[in-house]
Amino acid sequence: MKLKFNQIEGFLRKPDPAIQAILVFGPDDGLARERATLLAKGAAADPDDPFLVAHLTGAEIAADPARLLDEAAAIPLTGGRRIVRVRDASPSTPGAGEAVAKAVRALLEDPPGDSLVIMQAGDLNPRAPLRKLFEAADTAMAVPCYADDGARLDRLLDEILSPHGITLTPDARAWLSANLGSDRGVTRSELEKLALYAGDNARLEQADVEACIDDNGLQSMDRIVIAAGAGDRAELDRALSVGLAEGQNPVSILRAMNWHLQRLQWIKAGLDTGRDGRGAAQGLQPPIFVLHVDRFVGQARRWSGSALARGMQGVMEAERLCKQTGMPMESICGRALLQVTALAGKK
Repeated sequence: MKLKFNQIEGFLRKPDPAIQAILVFGPDDGLARERATLLAKGAAADPDDPFLVAHLTGAEIAADPARLLDEAAAIPLTGGRRIVRVRDASPSTPGAGEAVAKAVRALLEDPPGDSLVIMQAGDLNPRAPLRKLFEAADTAMAVPCYADDGARLDRLLDEILSPHGITLTPDARAWLSANLGSDRGVTRSELEKLALYAGDNARLEQADVEACIDDNGLQSMDRIVIAAGAGDRAELDRALSVGLAEGQNPVSILRAMNWHLQRLQWIKAGLDTGRDGRGAAQGLQPPIFVLHVDRFVGQARRWSGSALARGMQGVMEAERLCKQTGMPMESICGRALLQVTALAGKK
């Protein structure tokens, strides 16, 4: 079944017990993780009990489809409802998505007991097999996870800051709304840092929140592509290790790298026509975080047009290799980013 936007919070608080499989998906990975964890905590007496909760990945199910049924059929030694959590439920390797959907279809057609399967996936279009399956089945639920904005972001600000007695000036609130919200996990982490920085009962101006968020506002993927674009191999090694450890998908990293190079290409074109740095960055959508414009402009000045073209070509080829070969995606991604780093500053 498919949830409407105004039904999501109610379902998360009290899921229908007849639902045997839940898919949380969307571009906001942090919100998807948060909601999957909330559902697991609500369904399991102890979500950290390895006898109650099993962990799988989409790649593992694609390689052995029967494993999903086996894990769901297992009887917990300590009693209680069995939970099967599946990360990266929409692997990008050819045929893997269809294999996962087939395994889920078998589970829904002949459910083994009352186990609950909670699957987490990225941004799935309406034609994606897994999404179509969950939206069509009576005993499955699809929960979309889109970036916080407007009233939802306002509620999150108040949820985290109000218990500390922290208030925001209108300018500070507007600045946070403009610069946070693309990933629930990052937004929550940054607001918790802000609360720690401010202390209880503080009143924060825009300058206060800018000083605290600034570089901390960079997500791990941002750090990866900015390090590569700057030609900083040591920082790239560190940022890539952190990103992969956090579960960033190599294909998503490559796409972010390509997007970063495209933005540098846009800025460089403006610089080449005689515009100043900030003028050259105007028109980019979404706009560059205001405190990072100079960083982007500096990188655009460093790159030549031909090097940018070679960098984008190499990144796109790496994405193709990830999807069409059996080589480890992490290795393909790392090698492509090192090649980008080597191109930075070359004419």
